[in-house]
Amino acid sequence: MPDIDFQGDAFASSGVLQLTKNQADGPLTGSVGRASYAKPVLLWDASTGRLTDFTTHFTFIMKALDPNLYGDGVAFFIAPFDTDVPKNSSGGFLALFSPESAFINSSNSIVAVEFDSFENEWDPSPDHVGININSIISVTNVSWKSTMKNGSVANAWVSYNSTTQNLSVFLTYDENPKLGGNSSLSYVVDLRKYFPEWVRIGFSASTGEVIEIHNLLSWSFNSSLVVGKGKGKAGLGIGLGVGFGVLCCGLALLWFTWRRRAGRRKEKEAYDASMDDEFQKGTGPKRFTFRELSRATNEFSEEGKLGEGGFGGVYKGLLAEPNSEVAVKRVSRGSKQGKKEYISEVKIISRLRHRNLVQLIGWCHEQGEFLLVYEYLPNGSLDSHLFRGKVMLTWTVRYKIALGLASALLYLHEEWEQCVVHRDVKSSNVMLDSNFNAKLGDFGLARLVDHELGSQTTVLAGTMGYLAPECVTTGKASKESDVYSFGVVALEISCGRRPVEPKAEPSQVRLVEWVWDLYGQGNILEAVDKGLRMEFDERQVECLMVLGLWCCHPDPLVRPPIKQVINVLNFEAPLPSLPAKLPVPMFFAPPLQMCRFSYTSSGPPQTGSVTDRTQCSCSSCTTYSSTSAGSTKALLKSTIAGI
Repeated sequence: MPDIDFQGDAFASSGVLQLTKNQADGPLTGSVGRASYAKPVLLWDASTGRLTDFTTHFTFIMKALDPNLYGDGVAFFIAPFDTDVPKNSSGGFLALFSPESAFINSSNSIVAVEFDSFENEWDPSPDHVGININSIISVTNVSWKSTMKNGSVANAWVSYNSTTQNLSVFLTYDENPKLGGNSSLSYVVDLRKYFPEWVRIGFSASTGEVIEIHNLLSWSFNSSLVVGKGKGKAGLGIGLGVGFGVLCCGLALLWFTWRRRAGRRKEKEAYDASMDDEFQKGTGPKRFTFRELSRATNEFSEEGKLGEGGFGGVYKGLLAEPNSEVAVKRVSRGSKQGKKEYISEVKIISRLRHRNLVQLIGWCHEQGEFLLVYEYLPNGSLDSHLFRGKVMLTWTVRYKIALGLASALLYLHEEWEQCVVHRDVKSSNVMLDSNFNAKLGDFGLARLVDHELGSQTTVLAGTMGYLAPECVTTGKASKESDVYSFGVVALEISCGRRPVEPKAEPSQVRLVEWVWDLYGQGNILEAVDKGLRMEFDERQVECLMVLGLWCCHPDPLVRPPIKQVINVLNFEAPLPSLPAKLPVPMFFAPPLQMCRFSYTSSGPPQTGSVTDRTQCSCSSCTTYSSTSAGSTKALLKSTIAGI
């Protein structure tokens, strides 16, 4: 997940990128902002002339504050890496061009895809998507009949095929979006004519005399070209393509390739052996063979598939020795990030023992496969009951689950020999045994830290909606950020709804904000899950909901430690008096680093291959504070869908 550079008025807040001004106490007109990947991206290789293939997918919101006066739009852009925001580039220039250069192609070096909501004299319509090359006038465009400024979540894909040199765009507001359809536009362009090898990629937005809010919710970028690999691949192809007269050279090359692959196999075997030595230091879990686990899961039958995670599927299995049911997680072949999480999980969870943690029974790594074997928990995950109607959980069971989850975090944060920061506490990672006892699982993102430190600057990972504000901007995972995630789960348990509900009323889209507003009005019980049919302990419900808000306080220093959370749940400590309005995080720092955004680069695509993900860590130092929503730096509320 890359670092993000901010320019102009762009900033990070509440887990999203605000591309233009969004403050209640200041003017929003004439705003320009850019947010871009902080490191150069390889677009083409001058030594071979090869262009990259790439696909970028992002979600964003354009929200008109006045339905009759709004503008101007958002753009995805490619530009030389040393590019800055041009002067006087507000309004229809979208923070891409200055008025002097906007119509002079030779003065610019930029390719952009604009999502334009204001009709300037050079625009075809108020709402349109266009491809711009060195000019504010689009070379091709399509009018977007569905309004772009009503706060709905837009999904956009921009792809480039280096063979056909076709740049294509697809935009949709569908609830379950898929790349494709008839609403795309495209343009053939040789990007080598406009850019050096290394470029900057990012987003820009602007307002003029009329305004709207521009939020970037998520972003991924996948590229096929990497440094050094182009030459090697091309050289191999040429060597094997020569005629009979140089067959000896070809054979020599094949021999060299075989020797190199054999060496890699030996290195891999040595690496697997070293992993075995490392894993065997843990107690309890054992190593399984791939054959054993394949037989136990009926060849990883789809009928026995329990679910699909970020880096592979989970299958139900039956071990012959001993005769017991298990859950087998199979990491997707070729996924380097999945492999890292596999190693992390085995090294950490194999040493942990607690009644509220999912038990790791064993592991397997052979034949390029990475598998984890867990105890089988028949009642599945907490989210399947809260949101997918598996079983309606009674309030007594829900409160027990909250206590169990808190107990698991207390063990991780305070009671084990080292502090374990889980980093991905969420309802789908809370599993339920046959008696609906909570068991926290999925330690692939967990990290060990010293008890004295309790936090670390790291590559941020996790799930939007559960991430603490400071995580999104500083990359620092901590006990306090785990407590924030616990607070979100506590509210999910009480309210029976997800952290973000795009279909809800604008004031109810984000769970924490909605419940905090009700708390300030003295009506917090209005948020209780209607499925409980008023059959709950009112004292416990209010306790869990107020505690959830406390844990979700934007200032990590205000959140309770997990020991205090348990004391409050047991009514051994009082609840705090929270502000009537949700405090707004304020960061006074150099440009902050966003972490929801991923950059992926791999060699030329091959059948069955999976791209490798390169992650970039954040290390900027940030001073943190928060103010109430009624203060002088309060952000305007907008209908944000968090993922």
